[in-house]
Amino acid sequence: MTPNRPAQTTAATTDATTAVTNATTTARPGAHTQHGEARRTVLVALALGAAAAGAWFGLRRSGSPADSAGTAASSASSDASAPANAASAPLIAGDLLQAGFWAQQFDTPTDGSLNLASLKGKPVLLNFWATWCPPCVKEMPELDRFHTEFAPKGWQVLGLAIDGPTPVKEFLAKVHVGFGIGLAGFGGTELAQALGNAAGGLPFSLLIDAQGRVRHRKMGATHFDELAGWAREITP
Repeated sequence: MTPNRPAQTTAATTDATTAVTNATTTARPGAHTQHGEARRTVLVALALGAAAAGAWFGLRRSGSPADSAGTAASSASSDASAPANAASAPLIAGDLLQAGFWAQQFDTPTDGSLNLASLKGKPVLLNFWATWCPPCVKEMPELDRFHTEFAPKGWQVLGLAIDGPTPVKEFLAKVHVGFGIGLAGFGGTELAQALGNAAGGLPFSLLIDAQGRVRHRKMGATHFDELAGWAREITP
């Protein structure tokens, strides 16, 4: 329970008053020396009483060391738990894609929306590319050929552009592809890195089986024969 301030102050004042009374009673009338000593005693008693009251108020205002330590510990605990609460769902565990990956969605160059959840349960060729990346541009016909020949076998092809909407739209107006394109923006590099692209380079391709497991990764330009060989291993 928090101490009552008026009671503490009254106690300090009472002690001082008692000291004054005792000192006055002790002094002998007519004795100049003893009267001076009594007066000094009164002043000392009043000073001590005021100091005690002031110390008590100061201690109450600043709080006890134990209270301060408890407050600091509570604050530190709250700060430590914040990152855990804000943590996003994992994208991949080992080579198996997790819920955080399938929850991703992207805008498309045609002002639509592309949800990765629509690809779950199917074999997928996922390619990270950009219009400003010459090897990416060079391999686009190879990816499109793969899409044409392996789509009947259930394969899905998705190109995630690490680029802005305008250059992607302008590029696709010149180079037509039959597979889906998503606008990942420059933030898409983080997704690629989470999936195994430690160097952060482009192009970067992954072949994912129907169980959501990454079976092949390729940094750098690929070609139809390479992709077809890997796909046949996954879906004979």
